[in-house]
Amino acid sequence: MKLFHAPGACSLAPHIVACEAGYALDLVKVDIPNKKTADGDDYWKINPKGYVPALQLDDGQVLTEVAVIVQFLADQKPESGLVAKFGTLERYHQMEALNFVATEVHKQLGALFNPAMTPEMKEVQIGTIARRLTALEQMLEGRPYLAGEAFTVADAYLFTVLNWTGMLKIDLSKWPNIRAFMARVAQRPKVQEAMKAEGLIE
Repeated sequence: MKLFHAPGACSLAPHIVACEAGYALDLVKVDIPNKKTADGDDYWKINPKGYVPALQLDDGQVLTEVAVIVQFLADQKPESGLVAKFGTLERYHQMEALNFVATEVHKQLGALFNPAMTPEMKEVQIGTIARRLTALEQMLEGRPYLAGEAFTVADAYLFTVLNWTGMLKIDLSKWPNIRAFMARVAQRPKVQEAMKAEGLIE
């Protein structure tokens, strides 16, 4: 399988899941602004949405969207424990967490990368982000990971997008549970493996 990614983008989440589950994916770097792969292919032809990640299966089919790709990867290797079995309430809680990360954390933080955002718009956006982080702080109260004691695909996604707060100069000191979560996940050997492969850490 091929994972089309850009270093540090949300595609880091499926990369982390792949490392945690023991996959040996072929990584294909994408120049997002120019929609070109590292070998010069037209990325629009692989993913008409134009953004990463995209996972190309061995039969040529392509999956997109972080929350879908991480669940697919984990479902193929249930022994990894990265996702609960379908039909269980635990799985739906994990899907709930994935949906929250995708729509209320990823999209809210990602909006700040828009160069057209005015200072006034940015102030409003940061207020929204603070409210989401306060909710997340409560979700992490008394638990090491979003779903409890076990690291899951939702944690890989959350860690990836919260990692942007450094670039965006968002101070997480008001949210100690979130800071502890980030430090905890950053120490996982497979997370470090994925980040090193993308040149994010040495």
